[in-house]
Amino acid sequence: MKKQPAADGIVIIKKYANRRLYNTETSSYITLDHLATMTRAGRDFKVVDAKTDEDITHNVLTQIIMEEESRGETMMPVNFLRQLISMYGDSMQTMVPGYLEASMDSFRRNHDQFKSAVEGAFANSPFADIAKRNLAMFDVAAHAMTPPAPAPAASKDDEIAALRTELAKLQEKVEKLG
Repeated sequence: MKKQPAADGIVIIKKYANRRLYNTETSSYITLDHLATMTRAGRDFKVVDAKTDEDITHNVLTQIIMEEESRGETMMPVNFLRQLISMYGDSMQTMVPGYLEASMDSFRRNHDQFKSAVEGAFANSPFADIAKRNLAMFDVAAHAMTPPAPAPAASKDDEIAALRTELAKLQEKVEKLG
């Protein structure tokens, strides 16, 4: 098997009839777990059927989600899945992917800003370890929630002000407990 150069940094993964995945960048066979790790690391890849050269990335990513969900820590609530399934064949079906993608982008941005604000507030204090544990729990809880509907665009200053207000409320609660 010859090494195939990646176009635009996209790693080409070939899937063979025997269901094995071959990473053309590293010239090695990999698993779905490897692809999940690459995804978490932000590495872009494209999965193609080795025989037909058909792009099957969507199917493989869906398979990864199914495996992750079956491991016990589900992220997608049953009601969300039911709503998603009910949208197939609906006249609004074509709008759903764009909406979900925009919602996830917004959720990730808000999550990262909140995490940074909380980490900064508790740095070098006795509450730093507690804050880290709470952030870890927040991460788990945040992944279990369905992304909210997109809010009207707010300026960065408004978002920062809202985060500071929330942070002040949290600090007041911590002080009352201490």
